[in-house]
Amino acid sequence: MAKKDYYEILGVSKSASEAEIKSAYRKLARAHHPDIDKSSGAAERFKEVSEAYQVLSDLQKKQSYDQFGHAAFDPSARSGQAGGWQTYSWSTGGGNPNIQFDFGGFEDPFELFEQIFGGAGFGEAFRRRPTYQLNLSFDEAIKGATKEVEIESRNSQGRLERKRMKIKVPPGVDNGTKMRFGDLDIVFQVNRSPEFLREGADIFSEIKVTIPQLVLGDVFEVLTVQGKVKVKVPPGTQPGSLVKLKGKGAPRIGGGHGDHYVRVNLEIPQNPSKQEKQLYEELYNLGSKKKSWF
Repeated sequence: MAKKDYYEILGVSKSASEAEIKSAYRKLARAHHPDIDKSSGAAERFKEVSEAYQVLSDLQKKQSYDQFGHAAFDPSARSGQAGGWQTYSWSTGGGNPNIQFDFGGFEDPFELFEQIFGGAGFGEAFRRRPTYQLNLSFDEAIKGATKEVEIESRNSQGRLERKRMKIKVPPGVDNGTKMRFGDLDIVFQVNRSPEFLREGADIFSEIKVTIPQLVLGDVFEVLTVQGKVKVKVPPGTQPGSLVKLKGKGAPRIGGGHGDHYVRVNLEIPQNPSKQEKQLYEELYNLGSKKKSWF
């Protein structure tokens, strides 16, 4: 299969400046890094982006590529040159645990990522850091917490030893959120809430209202993850409608908050009193008369 054009991979033109090439790489490398993008083929896309950047960011390599294309870096086309393909592997935590890529003399893409984004030993740490699961309650995930965990690690003599460490959980982590703490990765497992449904930073709950409240409108007190707030349901609200409370959702780790959505559900009386039945009959008859006018 023919290799993709490096300019096409980064989404830049041949006349792109060094800054434009670097900016394009930063955006794509962050998006497709295997520690972030868990979709199928993400690791392969990350490899392609890194390979394209290594060529186009180097003036000499770029000139060779512009003149000869991919053949400029084809080992079979090199005369009297020793060497071959450098192969790197890492565990992605899912699917095939040992994915192999060939880089044709290029450096490890994790080292390239480290050079651009900082963080000493990023590639090595990604491949070798142990991963632990930490269980949190719904409230701990929303508000943050300090948890003490016990881990196993090897000392300088290679012996396993147990040690305790405190993990400061930031507000807003979600089920499956992965974060680095020192020499290990923590994946959070968050328990469900009996009152709220969470989708990212957005929170959903529901209230039950009567027919008169839907028709005439009313004000309700609603519990959110930030406390109780007043919610106005406008007259004529339809059953199943969502009322948005802007900024009243879960905190985002990067800053800000999501929204809270209140679903308005209609509550039908199961055992109406005699007087209620009479009123509903009057309403029914009134509605029937209105329909006969048309």
